[in-house]
Amino acid sequence: MASEEASLRALESLMTEFFHNCTTNERKREIEELLNNFAQQIGAWRFCLYFLSSTRNDYVMMYSLTVFENLINKMWLGVPSQDKMEIRSCLPKLLLAHHKTLPYFIRNKLCKVIVDIGRQDWPMFYHDFFTNILQLIQSPVTTPLGLIMLKTTSEELACPREDLSVARKEELRKLLLDQVQTVLGLLTGILESIWDKHSATAATPPPSPTSGESGDLLSSLLQSPSAAKLLNQPIPILDTESEYICSLALECLAHLFSWIPLSTSITPSLLTTIFHFARFGCDTRVRKMSSVNGSSQNSVLGQERGRLGVLAMSCINELMSKNCVPMEFEEYLLRMFQQTFYLLQKITKENNAHTVKSRLEELDESYIEKFTDFLRLFVSVHLRRIESYSQFPVVEFLALLFKYTFHQPTHEGYFSCLDIWTLFLDYLTSKIKSRLADKEAVLNRYEDALVLLLTEVLNRIQFRYNQAQLEELDDETLDDDVRSRVEQGQLQQQTEWQRYLRQSLEVVAKVMELLPTHAFSTLFPVLQDNLEVYLGLQQFVVTSGTGHRLNITAENDCRRLHCSLRDLSSLLQAVGRLAEYFTGDVFAARFNDALTVVERLVKVTLYGSQIKLYNIETAVPSVLKPDLIDVHAQSLAALQAYAHWLAQFYSEVHRQNPEQFISLVSTTLEAITPLISSKVQEKLLLSACHLLVSLATTVRPVFLISIPAVQKVFNRITDTSAQQLPDKAQVLVCRALSNVLLLPWPNLPESEQQWAVRSTNHASLISALTREYRQLKTNAILPQRKVQLEDTKVIIHQTLSVLEDIVGSISGESTKSRQICYQSLQESVQVSLALFPAFIHQSDVTDEMLSFFLTLFQGLRVQMGVPFTEQIIQTFLNMFTREQLAESILHEGSTGCRVVEKFLKILQVVVQEPGQVFKPFLPSVISLCMEQVYPIIAERSSPDVKAELFELLFRVLHHNWRYFFKSSVLASVQRGVAEEQMENEAQFSAIMQAFGQSFLQPDIHLFKQNLFYLETLNTKQKLYHKKIFRTTMLFQFVNVLLQVLVHKSHDLLQEEIGIATYNMASVDFDGFYSAFLPEFLASCDGVDSNQKNVLGRNFKMDRDLPSFTQNVHRLVNDLRYYRLCNDSLPPGTVKL
Repeated sequence: MASEEASLRALESLMTEFFHNCTTNERKREIEELLNNFAQQIGAWRFCLYFLSSTRNDYVMMYSLTVFENLINKMWLGVPSQDKMEIRSCLPKLLLAHHKTLPYFIRNKLCKVIVDIGRQDWPMFYHDFFTNILQLIQSPVTTPLGLIMLKTTSEELACPREDLSVARKEELRKLLLDQVQTVLGLLTGILESIWDKHSATAATPPPSPTSGESGDLLSSLLQSPSAAKLLNQPIPILDTESEYICSLALECLAHLFSWIPLSTSITPSLLTTIFHFARFGCDTRVRKMSSVNGSSQNSVLGQERGRLGVLAMSCINELMSKNCVPMEFEEYLLRMFQQTFYLLQKITKENNAHTVKSRLEELDESYIEKFTDFLRLFVSVHLRRIESYSQFPVVEFLALLFKYTFHQPTHEGYFSCLDIWTLFLDYLTSKIKSRLADKEAVLNRYEDALVLLLTEVLNRIQFRYNQAQLEELDDETLDDDVRSRVEQGQLQQQTEWQRYLRQSLEVVAKVMELLPTHAFSTLFPVLQDNLEVYLGLQQFVVTSGTGHRLNITAENDCRRLHCSLRDLSSLLQAVGRLAEYFTGDVFAARFNDALTVVERLVKVTLYGSQIKLYNIETAVPSVLKPDLIDVHAQSLAALQAYAHWLAQFYSEVHRQNPEQFISLVSTTLEAITPLISSKVQEKLLLSACHLLVSLATTVRPVFLISIPAVQKVFNRITDTSAQQLPDKAQVLVCRALSNVLLLPWPNLPESEQQWAVRSTNHASLISALTREYRQLKTNAILPQRKVQLEDTKVIIHQTLSVLEDIVGSISGESTKSRQICYQSLQESVQVSLALFPAFIHQSDVTDEMLSFFLTLFQGLRVQMGVPFTEQIIQTFLNMFTREQLAESILHEGSTGCRVVEKFLKILQVVVQEPGQVFKPFLPSVISLCMEQVYPIIAERSSPDVKAELFELLFRVLHHNWRYFFKSSVLASVQRGVAEEQMENEAQFSAIMQAFGQSFLQPDIHLFKQNLFYLETLNTKQKLYHKKIFRTTMLFQFVNVLLQVLVHKSHDLLQEEIGIATYNMASVDFDGFYSAFLPEFLASCDGVDSNQKNVLGRNFKMDRDLPSFTQNVHRLVNDLRYYRLCNDSLPPGTVKL
């Protein structure tokens, strides 16, 4: 044995050296290589067996187990059967002998290695694998070990990794399913016996004044007094060993439940037992006891017991998350809900000593999280199933959920509960829509609960009721994780406070949809109260030497004012959020409510602008000034939300008595115009601009242009001496003014639209806005001096951003509006084209110019006319030479790439145009793509430009199919089949080849996009059926897709790749089965001929999609498995 002994000593010293902090990386690499080579030897496992039984060094044990793991998972096929038998008998003996003394991570690793053998050999060569585990569990001394083995078996055999054939995976699952009933019976027995043994000895507490209140709700939930009595037993106190066994048993159950189907083998007694353990999580007495006794030992025990509750809830949630519930299991589910709601009642019970909140604070955070998960699953998956049971009291459940929600100790917990209410409200809304007949009955059942919810959520967003909590919320930092979708589909970051408010208002809005009158009568009085405070500030404004000052100085008053202003701001947002529930069919029914709101909002905005609260001096400027600005901005934003209501109001009254409407709009404009100034804070300025845009675009009153306030804004914007507004505001105001002149007035016939006057006015507006820009044309050469160049860039930036916005905003409007717009812009467009060549090397300017041209092409290409459009495209094609493209893409970073992308986007618009107008450009567009752009980007790993280029190629094919395939009706009639003539074949093949190449690259987004394009071309134009594709490309594509699956490089797209493979193969199934598949298998390396035959035999000749894709995934899995098996490495001896 000397050599084994010596090797062990050598290995121990190597390991110690490897993990010593003085060892260099170079030396570590040497040691690693030595250890790897040793592990690859044929007989290395014998040494490792000796090392395991003779060393106490953790590193050595871990290394030895890794050698075994490698042997079993990668080289097992090549191990002689005698050696296998020896390993199968030695490792379990080793485990039994040392499991009590081994460190837990070594013991768990050894268990996994034995389970790995079972995964390969059970039941054929290792028939007692599972019976051994059952015996370990049944023998009290080894129960914990048996449970660890069981959990590992469930993890490794039920959902095995790659390295097994599909047939073996299916066999293992079937073998395990046969054992489920026995295993669940054993686990139930263990948990029950521990519970019963300790229950008998549990000290019964004296009856407390609250213990009698298992009362009405509970008996209605549980249906039987005995069940209630059972759940009211005191919780036993477990010793450490029992607790450990219970936690292992619950972990096993949670994993088993993740994959076994719901069936009667999950018995009522098992469920009841799990619920007993779930009570550990909501028992605050445990913690009390540990703190009274003061010993840290006890408090650790308390945490452990809390953990049993968490594990039990994990088991329950695994069962809850299964949507497919067999009939016979429904009753069990009902029982589960009843028992969980018993726990919910226990957690939210108030008594003299505890408030609900303090109870929840005492519970383990993870327990609360699991419980909230349970409630979410209940509402989202099972509520529709359970609500129909007469014996399940949904309303009482909502009462408990209400208590649970509004006593959450953390903000995150509260958010999660609001999500549950949102799910419930969505469920109710869709239920009512599908059963309009009994709408009233449904609403009456839930009305009280919804009104309570609404009131409480509104209270929660007000400092008046919830100051302590709201002040903890951060309103400074933008949170990266919390992203909310905005209308344009962009992502917007929000602060913690904004998220809190937004989620609360969503709940308010959903209740409003269900109970409009209640919601309004709850919200409006609260808004009114806060408005009184705000409107009353006028009496405290005094004139001082420097301006106006707010004469409120006492600290307490300032604090109260701060809270009231914050609340007013939130309530204004709430009122704005509800605007959509006053328009459409309900306009007339809810007219008076909406009018009341709009009149108040108009009054408030005017008041804010008149007494200039945004410029007022205050005692605490850092707090009150932002508050006053925010309220003013929010009142404008809330009024803007009612633009659609105003538009509907206008169309109803414009013939009879529009005085009320005219007065509302005129007063609003009086409130807006003083704010359109560069001296006003940007937040307020932008709110005013947005409101102006909405009036001009959505409401469109015919008298807008004649209101003095609007004329004032016109003069300010066209006056070059006035100070320029910030960019964003300038763009918005110009859009509003342009829309006032361009958009057709509602409710009026064409003859009364006064287009002639409006056209002249629009031309002079644009002329004034572009005066400096148009002067650049005279010197359309690049200014030499740096300062001059920067000034020129500023003019280009400001003018183009305004023009681009004006064009973008009318692109969907009537032809007349677009005609006038283009007439006014014509000169500026020509100037832009003339300037373009001068700035071709300034990628930031080119970027802005191309943005402008892209918007023009998208909105006004018809108005621009063919000759001019041709001129623009020709200019671009001439400018973007191969050298220029290379410079942009390779040397100018992201801006350069953006320039090329925008150019390709313009071409996308051009090639999509129906009719013959732009067809002459197709050859040059295709050659630009394939000969100039594609060679530059093909080999680059960066995704820049690729997505746009392939979209352009797709559009070329999709919208110009006849350019490649001329189909003549006559020919198809004569031949009986449409054998189309092919034109421009070389270009078509080049494009297809580019698509093929893109599937060999790692970029998964590009892969997904291009696969979608091919599939679309097949759906719409039968691409895969075309002769050229069928005969020269079809199986090349199938081959590439199968290789991608085998290499697992784009695993997220498995399903899409499987479907595309089917669609391609189905064009010629005979060819696929008789020629392609045998060739594909013949070309596969790393598998022998026998294995290839098996792979071929297992691929059944199915022709339906589900079976075919299943066969594909089986082929891919088994091919990878065989390669893994054959990779047993060559022998070589390395001595340590």
